[in-house]
Amino acid sequence: MRDGDWLTETGTRIRGVLKVLVDAGWLPGGTAVIGTGGMWEFVAVGRVDVENDTAPDVAYDVASLTKVMATWPLVGRAVAEGIMDLDAPMSEYLDVDGLPGADVTTRQILTHTSRLNPVAWLERYVGTEQDLAEAILADPLEEPGYHYIDRGFILLGLLLERLYGTGLDRLAGDLWRELGMRSTAFGPLARSPGVAPTECRIPGAAPTWGVVHDEAAALMGGVAGHAGAFTTAIDLGTFSRELLRLYEGGAGPIPSSYVRMSWRPHVDAGARLWRGLGWLVTPEGVVYHNGFTGTSLFMHPGSGRYVGVLTNAVHYGRDRTGLVDLRSAARSALTPHQTHESPS
Repeated sequence: MRDGDWLTETGTRIRGVLKVLVDAGWLPGGTAVIGTGGMWEFVAVGRVDVENDTAPDVAYDVASLTKVMATWPLVGRAVAEGIMDLDAPMSEYLDVDGLPGADVTTRQILTHTSRLNPVAWLERYVGTEQDLAEAILADPLEEPGYHYIDRGFILLGLLLERLYGTGLDRLAGDLWRELGMRSTAFGPLARSPGVAPTECRIPGAAPTWGVVHDEAAALMGGVAGHAGAFTTAIDLGTFSRELLRLYEGGAGPIPSSYVRMSWRPHVDAGARLWRGLGWLVTPEGVVYHNGFTGTSLFMHPGSGRYVGVLTNAVHYGRDRTGLVDLRSAARSALTPHQTHESPS
C-alpha cells in the first residue's frame, strides 16, 4: 500500500476506534500521530474536560513511555560518551558493595532481567535516612527470568543524575530539545485546557492534573526514570521520526548503533514477544512500548512507519476499558495480522 493511502486508512481506523471509546464513556478523548517518511497525520477525538476539545498539541502524562523517551536514550548517550558500560555492575558506580543487587547491570535493567524487586511502592522509605538507590539494591533478588520491573528504571534515572551531576529533568529536557521536541517535559504542568487530566482518585475531589499519575514517581517529586514525562502527539511524532532516522544511520544525540542494538530481540518476553533494550519487539519487527495512563508508541523500522497514541484512559478508572482495542488497531496498522496485547 502506498504511504499516502496507508496514512489515510490508518488515520480513519484510529479515529473510528477512539470515537467508539469516547462515545461509550470509556475515556474523555485522545490523540494520535500516524507517520512515515516525511509525512504524518494527526487524529484528535473527544475532550480534555467538559468544555475543551483535545488536540495534537495537548500534553498527556505518558507514564512508562518515560522509560524509552527519557531514560533509555540518555543511557545510550552515556554509553557513547564512555560514562556508562551496559555490562558493568552497579557497584562500579555506587557505594553498594555487599548488597544483593550490587552486581546488577544496566543491560539487565534494560531487558527486565535484573531480578530486582518488582514492586514499585516506595512508601516504606518515606521518613527513613536510607538512600533510595541503595534501598533498591538492598532488597533480596527475585528468581532469574524476565520480569517487567519499574525499579530498575528508577535506579537508572538516579544513576544518570549522579554520573552527570544534574537532574534527570534537565538531562532529558536538553535531549528532547536536540531532537526537536518543544513540548515534552517532566511535570508539574499548570492546569489548563492544554493538559489532559488523568485519574480522579477520590470522588468529589479534583483529578490528578499536570502532576504525575504514577505514585512512585510522585513520591520522587515527579521526576523519575520510569514515569513523569508529558508529551503531545506532535512531539511523539517528532520523536518517532528521529529514532527511525537514527536507526537508518543518521547523526544525532543517540548513537545509531545503540538504537539498532536496542531494537533487536534480546530476551523472550512471552506471548510471542521479545524484549530488546527497553523496547518490546514483535515477530514482524515492530518495536513498541505502552504507558499505564493509556499511551503507546509503535514503530516499524523496516517500513519507516509509526503510530503513537495518547489518551488519559485512567480518567474513568483503572480498568481502562477498550484500551486493548485501541492498541491492537495501532499495532495491526503496522502488521495487519497481529492483534496480540502486551503489558502496561
